[in-house]
This record gives sequence, C-alpha cells and structure tokens, in this order.
Amino acid sequence: MNLPLAPDTATHFVVWGALLIGLVLGAAGQASRFCVRGAIADWFIYGGRSRMMVWVLVVVVAALGSQAVIGLTSFQPERTIAWSDRFLWSSYLAGGLLFGYGMVLAAGCPQRSLVKAGTGNLRAIVTLLVAAVTAQMTLRGVFAEGRVRTVDAWGLQLSGPQDLGSLLAAWVPASAGALRTGVLLLLVTLAAAWLWRRRADLTLLDWSAGVLIGLLVPAAWLLTGLIGFLPEHPDTLEPAWQGTQSRRPEALTFIAPIAHGLDLLTYWTDKNARLSFGVMLTAGVLLGSHLSARARGEFRLESFSNAAELRDHLLGGVLMGVGGVTAMGCSVGQGVTGLAMLSAGAVLAVTGIAAGALLALKAQVRRADAAAG
Repeated sequence: MNLPLAPDTATHFVVWGALLIGLVLGAAGQASRFCVRGAIADWFIYGGRSRMMVWVLVVVVAALGSQAVIGLTSFQPERTIAWSDRFLWSSYLAGGLLFGYGMVLAAGCPQRSLVKAGTGNLRAIVTLLVAAVTAQMTLRGVFAEGRVRTVDAWGLQLSGPQDLGSLLAAWVPASAGALRTGVLLLLVTLAAAWLWRRRADLTLLDWSAGVLIGLLVPAAWLLTGLIGFLPEHPDTLEPAWQGTQSRRPEALTFIAPIAHGLDLLTYWTDKNARLSFGVMLTAGVLLGSHLSARARGEFRLESFSNAAELRDHLLGGVLMGVGGVTAMGCSVGQGVTGLAMLSAGAVLAVTGIAAGALLALKAQVRRADAAAG
C-alpha cells in the first residue's frame, strides 16, 4: 500500500477497517465476558481477580502496542484527544464519577452493553438508546452549555501534551520520550509480575482475549493515524485524518460514537451525514457479539424482571451519557485507550470511574442487605 492514499480511498479503509476491528472486539468480548464494570464488581463483592487481570492485560498490551506505534512510525499522538494540551481535570473526575455510578446501575458500560445487545439482551438496548440520547444532549444539546460553563471552564491550558512523559519532563531532567518509556516499563513490570503470580486464575481464553483486545488499540491508531492520514488534503492543502468524526486519530471509545450513530440514523438522508470510524466500530461490536453468541449457542432474548430494574437501567444510561462525554471517554475510551497512551487525563477519569462504581456497588449491597433483613 502506497501512502498517502486518495481521500475517498483513505476514508473507505478507515470506515471498513473499523467494522473489522469491531467484529473482533465484539466476538472476543462476548466469548470472554470482558467488562470493566464486571472487573471492579467481581473484585469488590467476591474478591474475584480474573476479569480485573484481563483488564490489566488488555491495558498492558494496548500500551506496549501504542507506544511502539508512537516510537516507530510517523503517527502524531499530540493530535489525539488523549494527548490534548487542554487538561480538563475537573471534567475527567466529575464525568468519571457519574459514568462509573451509571455503569453499575446499568450492569455494564456502553461496550459491554453493545456486546449484551448482540446476544439478545433487551435491557442493554434500552440502556444504549438512553445513553446515546443523553450523550448527544451533553455533546451539543441542552446539557452542553452547563458542561462548558462549569467543569470544562476549570480546565488548565498546558504548554504541551498531557501525556505522563511530557508532564514529568517539566520536573525531571530527561526527555519526554525517555520518561514515557520509563513509566511504561515500570507499569509493565508491575503488571507482568502480578499476572504471572496469579496466572492460574486465568484460562487460555482469558489470556487470548486479553492480548487480542489489547492489540486492537494500536491497530486502530495505525488505521486512523497513518492509513487515514493525508499530509495535505487536496481541497484544503492542510493535514487531514479521513473517516473519523473528530477529524483526529481515534481508537477504541464508545460513548460519543453511539451518539453519532443515533445522529446518523436520524439524519440518514442529509448529505452531510456520514459513516465514521466510531459508528462502524460500534456496529462491528454489535454484529461480532451476535455472531459469536449464535455460534456458541448463547443467544437468547432477555428483558426486565421488574420496574426497579428498568429504573436502574434508565438512570444508568443517563449517567453514562452525561458522564462519559464530560470525562472525554468511557471505561474503554479512557480506561483502555487513554491509559494505553499514558494520558494523565485518563488516570483521573479512571479514578473517577472506579470511585463512582464503588459507590454504586456499596449502595447496591446496602439495599440488598436491607431487603434481606
């Protein structure tokens, strides 16, 4: 393949490549039950480690792959949202807190809800619709002004990107790249030691799915950041990233894409409406999960058992829609892709997500104890 490609060709590669990445993620997620919410819940309630270990494995593989892409190619990480020079610290924390609480109420984040919807879970479909609507309202609707005027307004303007290497370089006499490598090696060493010590807790499927899902992040960077990149677009004579909604390099994230997907379905006949990497990624996850569930004999329709369950899923969808947009990403967008990029904002967002999830889990335990007592 000779790069750069023609604009239309680059767009087609990005869009259809996103579908392929989504298919793999959907199938792997369905077979392995990969779920950030499940990882936190299993750890907190049952002391279970396996799904937490898979999450760590996914992040480690994604980080190694992403940093390899940064170091070995012409990929421009500073153009990603993960490395933005606008450090929205309060948005990351507040949005993460709302999102984390919501994903527990809804029994899964948007990525997990897409997987469950593909297996016939009607609860997940309702959650996704509510999350998509409220995400759209938070992106550019009735909630957008409040977000911009409050938590976003408290952000800090940095002199460079917000990756950990660049931030540490302001205090340590070393280059950002060297510091980033040092942080990566430290994290990989700690994670590898823990995973090796507890290796018996994981099945071959867990290991395989963790590595495969992790590799999808650098694959997405290669697709959107290199194959879809035009150094000089023939119409604008400026650099352009084809096929992405943000006109930046994108990887795995789901809260904004489900909103964009709803927008596309609503305005399908509008000539400005177009397929994008994120929309096709979500479609791929849904389809991949469905095919996997059919092949494994695990497809079955499931619905709400009572009004309280419906209430929790509706509220969870609202909190995830508002919180995910405010935090600039979901439990996968920040909790996998952002962490893989060693983004300081992702660290804060994941801290908020974990805190919100733990608060919701504690509330559920208290409610269950009260009902039993």
